[in-house]
Amino acid sequence: MIDVRRLQVLRAVVTSGSVTAAAAHLGYTPSAVSQQVAALEKEAGIALLERVGRGVQPTAAGRLLTGHAAIISQHVAEAETALADLRAGRTGRLTIRYFASVGPTLLAPALARLRREHPGVTIDPKLTDPGDPLLDVAQGNADLAIVVRRPAEESHQGIRMVPLLDDAYRAVLPAGHPLSTQRVVDLADLAGEPWVGSEPPGPCLEPIIDGCAAAGFSPDFVAKSEDHATAQGFVAAGLGVSLIPGLGLAARHPGVAVRRVRRPEPIRKIHAAVREVSLGQPALRALIDALVDIAKE
Repeated sequence: MIDVRRLQVLRAVVTSGSVTAAAAHLGYTPSAVSQQVAALEKEAGIALLERVGRGVQPTAAGRLLTGHAAIISQHVAEAETALADLRAGRTGRLTIRYFASVGPTLLAPALARLRREHPGVTIDPKLTDPGDPLLDVAQGNADLAIVVRRPAEESHQGIRMVPLLDDAYRAVLPAGHPLSTQRVVDLADLAGEPWVGSEPPGPCLEPIIDGCAAAGFSPDFVAKSEDHATAQGFVAAGLGVSLIPGLGLAARHPGVAVRRVRRPEPIRKIHAAVREVSLGQPALRALIDALVDIAKE
């Protein structure tokens, strides 16, 4: 196998016209340059230089390898420039996993800010389920995932969980429901009501089930939807009551009343999941900062 560093020494000798001149340019001794060329000739299995007067000139094989050395040098320079751009956050690609209700309210404004600050970075957001994307992050298939974290969930090795938002669930009632006259609804007051499910099984449904259990009952689901807008439509039609997180109520149906819940107040904890090793990337760090700032707003 040909040593790339020795190729560059050969190129210096050919362009300089002598071993002595190449040694001066490279900061080596003439003996060291001669040894490098001799080793390269051994690797190539053919003579690369021939003496002409006090200098040297390349053989056909020497000219061939010198041409390739120039191409390699150019590619290395381009790679170094590209790497510097990537380190500085001027280029690159960020793959993001998110779930539906954080898309318009949290992720979209964060991505708009990222695009202003790092216009050369390609953004690849993909919709997924709240509990699924951690494996994508751990395996390097995603740079960042927005997830709902269970209260007792163990930390994943090598994954940093950045808290973004405690998203409280609200009682969603049909307009004119007797409880709509109250500013705050005790969760136990919904025990005898028919319920509309608003979440799929997993970390977003668990706060509802656990909250109802703490209030002494299990919700009687008469209709289910994994879409917050559809769930509001079912409630507005009088099918039942529901609990929907605050981020899922950005677009509110005119036929429902939304009230705070207490005793207890179910909450889903939203985090950004990233690999520890990736936190040095400027664009990824900027996205995390944007998500944290927008969540505070």
